[in-house]
This record gives sequence, structure tokens and C-alpha cells, in this order.
Amino acid sequence: MVIFMKIDRLMAITMYLLNREIVSASTLAERFEVSKRTIQRDIEVLNQAGIPIVATYGAEGGYEIMDGFKLTKQIAGVDDYLNIITALKGLSTAYENDKISETLEKALTIMQSGEQRIFVDFSVAREGVSVKEYLSMIEKAIFDKSSLRIDYVSAEQLVSTRQVEPLALSYQWYAWYLFAYCTRKQDYRLFKLQRIVKCEPVPGIFTKEHGNIEELMKIKSETDQRKYYHIHLLCKNEIRQQVLEYLNGNIIEEHENGDFIITMNVPYERMWFSLLMGFGDQIQVLEPEELKVLLKQKAEGILSIY
Repeated sequence: MVIFMKIDRLMAITMYLLNREIVSASTLAERFEVSKRTIQRDIEVLNQAGIPIVATYGAEGGYEIMDGFKLTKQIAGVDDYLNIITALKGLSTAYENDKISETLEKALTIMQSGEQRIFVDFSVAREGVSVKEYLSMIEKAIFDKSSLRIDYVSAEQLVSTRQVEPLALSYQWYAWYLFAYCTRKQDYRLFKLQRIVKCEPVPGIFTKEHGNIEELMKIKSETDQRKYYHIHLLCKNEIRQQVLEYLNGNIIEEHENGDFIITMNVPYERMWFSLLMGFGDQIQVLEPEELKVLLKQKAEGILSIY
């Protein structure tokens, strides 16, 4: 068993290095949950097996596989292809794309045995005619490196026209988003597709080279400037399951009668107000005070029209 675990780790290290440039020994040790000395021994074994891994030293040093090296043997097993097929099927439920269907067919052909055990359904992502139409238009613009002009509605119901350089599509928080460079703001932005009321291509190519898109998205998420609420809620025991399902908070206190207090961090979005108000008198906002005031104003506004 130990030998097989080591072989699996050696193969995983090879895959990890093939997909990256320089990786430090500390990163590899943390990733594979072993000591740095074990990583050094693994690298020696891989070199002896003919995989050309070179080491560089210094603050930015680490291990990398020499350019031009390729693995030509079949290394994926049944479980690997099952994972690929699960991911592809999940993606196909969210997004109509002939290339995805073709790749799925190839994976199904290669996998002669094994039964899928996990099923992922994102079909809710297809809701809305405009979203489906814009996905195709945006994908084409991304590959052509051509700009788009969009009319975008903010959370405050303000409409603005933007010229953007589309870089990636992302499905998160139960919705499609466009990650793009806004030429007006001269910065990277995340646009929710359901808030795009008009989208059309414009002549011209990108104004700049954008570099690694995944890294740009990571930086953007780490510098999120949206307003967030740190909320404490007192919830009735009768709605425990609904609260845990829809609010996804952390229980920090339990009362003898079954009532409980949860805490959560949420962005300033109308959706959260709707959820909170939908629970009526079954929940009570303990903090922040600002949210209490806003909920009172909403409730008074509703009463005023009846």
C-alpha cells in the first residue's frame, strides 16, 4: 500500500509541475502533505526515472520540468475519466456549446468501464433568453480579443454604458458573470450577465495585453470593494433547516428552546434583504444596527401601500 501511495504521489507531483512553472519545495510539501525532505527524495527518484526536473535557488527558486518534456503514455484511469465526465456533464447543463459536447463524447468513448456516481446540474444557469444569447456573443469576443459595448444596470438601478474588453466567463454565486477590462474605469470589473440589458460588438481589438487572466481574477476577488454586512441573526428553531439551507450561516450559539444565533458575511445585495424579510418574524437581526434600520424602513414602506 505504501509503495502505491508513493507512486501516486510521484505521478501527482509530475502532473503538478507540468501544469506550472517554478514551484517551491515548501509549496509541494504543503500540497502533498509531506516534509520538504520527502519532496527532495521524490524529485531525485523522478530524475532517475528520466523526468528532467531542474532546481533553481534563491528567493524565487524551486523545481520545474525542462521545456519540451511531454508525457506520451496513457496515465488516466477510470476514476480520472469519471471525474472529467462529471465535470463536462455539469458544464453542459449550464452552457450550450458544441465543443463541450464533442469533448464529452471523446471522454465517454475512451472510458470503457465505470459508473458515474456524482451528478452536477447547473441548468438554472440557462434561465433567461438574453443570458443564453450573451454567452455566445461574449465567448466569441473573448477568443477574437474584440471589445463589447454593454448597457449595465447596477444594484442601485442606475444604467451606464461601458466599453469593455471581455476576458473570461465565470459561473459563481448562482449566476453567470463577465470578467472584463472596463476602458472607462481603466480597471478590471465583474459584470453580472442578468444585469446586462444590451450587449453588442464594437470595432477594434484590445487596447492592452492583459496577461494571466486567472491571476487577474484572483487579485480582483481579493480586492473586492463591495460593501459587506457582518450579520448576527436570532432564528426560531422551527425554521432551522430553511435558515441553514438558504442563508448558509455559522451557528455560534444554541438556546435551550432550540432557537439559535447565526453569523454570516454577505455583500450589499437586494437578494439578502428579500431573504431576510421572507422569514418574517421568525428571525431577528441582532446586528448591525444599520441593517435593522433598513429592514424597518422596508417594512414601513410595505405597510404604507396596504
